[in-house]
Amino acid sequence: MKTFKTAIMLALLAAAPAAGAEPGGQVILRSHVVVNSDLVLLGDIFTGAGDKADTPVAYTPAPGKRAVFDARWLSRVARAHGLNWRPTGIRDRTVVKRESFVIGRQEIEDVILAALIDRGANPGLEVELSNRMLRLHVAGDATATIAVDDAVFEPRTKRFTAIIVAPADDPSAKRIRVTGRLIKVSDVPVLARRVMSGEIIGEGDIEWIKVRSSRLQRDIILDAGDLVGKSAKRGLRAGKPVRASEVRRPLLVTKSSLVTIILRAPSLLLMSQGRALEHGSDGDTIRVINTQSNKVIEAMVIGPGRVTVRTFDTVALN
Repeated sequence: MKTFKTAIMLALLAAAPAAGAEPGGQVILRSHVVVNSDLVLLGDIFTGAGDKADTPVAYTPAPGKRAVFDARWLSRVARAHGLNWRPTGIRDRTVVKRESFVIGRQEIEDVILAALIDRGANPGLEVELSNRMLRLHVAGDATATIAVDDAVFEPRTKRFTAIIVAPADDPSAKRIRVTGRLIKVSDVPVLARRVMSGEIIGEGDIEWIKVRSSRLQRDIILDAGDLVGKSAKRGLRAGKPVRASEVRRPLLVTKSSLVTIILRAPSLLLMSQGRALEHGSDGDTIRVINTQSNKVIEAMVIGPGRVTVRTFDTVALN
């Protein structure tokens, strides 16, 4: 990339003052400038430059980067072009930034994966770059595309090296060497919102994320059906894999609550009142104490506040 020493030479070798730059006219320094070309023009830095505004005075920084022109440089450029401007102090400066499009890590990984699949890699794997913060900046006047110029893949270690270019159709674009490896990932259902203790999880509460398979613990829920309809044992955060131990079927009976004890038999229906000694979901067998006889029995939860007993437990109803 051309240096700023070259930029200064551009400024000093530019044409002498022209009639369009009025000696007595007001010239104002711009402290921040965003440009979308390879050259910084005099009019980008100074307002009131007249017909000298289109005169190039420096090269722009790389896309996404910035260059700082200090008071000394600015004074020299203004004097060389006959502009009526002098710095008010050494802190005067202009910051020039090159407009750019950003190509993010996910897009970079997708392009590399496609290239590796063409070279025999397993399409069920995903790319993980060594530099997780990698971003590419493409000039604002260019097409934000990326291509893999070369890639080497080691099937045993699943590591790779690739040369990427952006923009893809620019022969002068910088070639960047990246490294990484291919990893196995799993689609994991997670909560799209925070779920409070006791809340029932619905289908609309589920979203999916990809997680490296090696980081998944054995009790992580991988099937959304094992989440929908369950209730949280405690508050669960959004976006995190859920363990099977963190959810349960919705409680229909809570400990110490009153329940109706039911016995059904041919031509017989007996009911009594009891108090649950344990929490219970549908189908759970829990201990219940009959509030009249103070006898403890085992009963199966069949509905909200309702349990049923077997025939040989009928004595406990009295």
